[in-house]
Amino acid sequence: MKRPSSRSIRARLTLWYVAVLALILAVYLGVVFFFQLALLERQMYHDAVQDVETVEALFFFDPSGQLQLQQNYFVHPQNRLLVDRLVEVQNLSGQVLYRSSTLKNLPLDGAQFPSEGTNSFNERTTKLADGSRVFLVSHVHPVEGHPLLIRLGYRLSSLESRMLQFTFVLLLGLPIALIAAAFAGYGIARKALSPLDEMTERAESITSKNLHERLTVENPDDELGRMARVFNHLLGRLERAFAELQRFTADAAHELRTPLASVRTTGELALERNPGADEFRETVSSMLEETIRLNQTIDGLLILARTEARQVGETEELVSLPELVHEILKLLEVVIEERRVSVSEDHDGHPEVPVCADRSFVRAAILNVLHNAIKFSPPGSRLQIAYSSATLESKPAERVCIADSGPGIQAGEHERIFDRFFTSRNPDTQLSSGSGLGLSIAKLAIDRCGGRIFFDKAATEGARCCIDLPVGQCPPEKK
Repeated sequence: MKRPSSRSIRARLTLWYVAVLALILAVYLGVVFFFQLALLERQMYHDAVQDVETVEALFFFDPSGQLQLQQNYFVHPQNRLLVDRLVEVQNLSGQVLYRSSTLKNLPLDGAQFPSEGTNSFNERTTKLADGSRVFLVSHVHPVEGHPLLIRLGYRLSSLESRMLQFTFVLLLGLPIALIAAAFAGYGIARKALSPLDEMTERAESITSKNLHERLTVENPDDELGRMARVFNHLLGRLERAFAELQRFTADAAHELRTPLASVRTTGELALERNPGADEFRETVSSMLEETIRLNQTIDGLLILARTEARQVGETEELVSLPELVHEILKLLEVVIEERRVSVSEDHDGHPEVPVCADRSFVRAAILNVLHNAIKFSPPGSRLQIAYSSATLESKPAERVCIADSGPGIQAGEHERIFDRFFTSRNPDTQLSSGSGLGLSIAKLAIDRCGGRIFFDKAATEGARCCIDLPVGQCPPEKK
């Protein structure tokens, strides 16, 4: 049997279980003790009242005027007055007329108090001169026409001894019950938590080599089952992320290897052929083009890495989409003029509402979408930018759509076009395709802003890319 650690859940559950049980048993024993004490006191009161009624009928005055107790009373063995009852009789002036031998000439509670025993039987606890505690019942009863106060007492020493024995028996069973409960509680805790041990061992065995394995879910509806299902979902997300990372690494290596190989081959051929100045110029030009492509790919990877590393919402501010689009159009003014593309803007007439987002993210996304639209637009065509209101997850949002007159998106590529290093199969776009990271950056940036970017599948001519961004109040310190 494995020794329980004080830091284990089983040990802590057992300790808590024993502590709570000890508290409950202590309260229970206290209640039982006081209930038993009250029951015995009530029984003692009834016995004392009966004894008082009995003894009242046995008193008489002898010819000399002395109060006496009939001696035939003592012949009945069932009368316990002979053994332990304390009897004292006073007249209403306080003069003691009779005192039983059990009192040994000690006064039974001293002088009378007002109305003592007049209306009913009075009960109380008092202490004799010898220090013993006495339960006392007093009653006024006429004897041969003389009203007398009769006091009858019972020493509590026997009751206290009885209650002490009763308490000792209860306390003797308490540790035995707690020890038995501790063993039972530990066994129950170990049985209940045994699936957790199995899940822990299984989780420890899962590495990057076997991310496809999952924890066993014995009961999906209990707490451990729900934890196992959540952990399995986590493993699923890790497996997908790991697979995506492997694919991304392979794609990045492929994208970087191709231009590097081209640069190396071009340089080696130039050295072998010993070309002239014009051929050297052409070779260097080719190598520079591949270098530019390499730089574009590396820049895209850096932007992706920095975008993923930035915390969401750390630089949110109110952003006007039309103002941001105008700023980007001005930046792309030279490219627009080279492509001889005209730009028109449409508003649906709704009041413009700024969006709350990271301005640099939104700028990067719109810049990539606009640059792609201009790049694929045929010379002399028109680029349409439309602003409208929208809803995003049942919340108000602002939408900007950019439509070009290019070759458009092939069927089945509307979602894949946002994948990293994706290259379309459309031969009309392959020559103008870049590193395949621009739209991936745009999607990542918009996702980080809580928005949505998509290509309109209903577009019949060219491509129409829309961006929805939520409308909301920015935190005051970030406005």
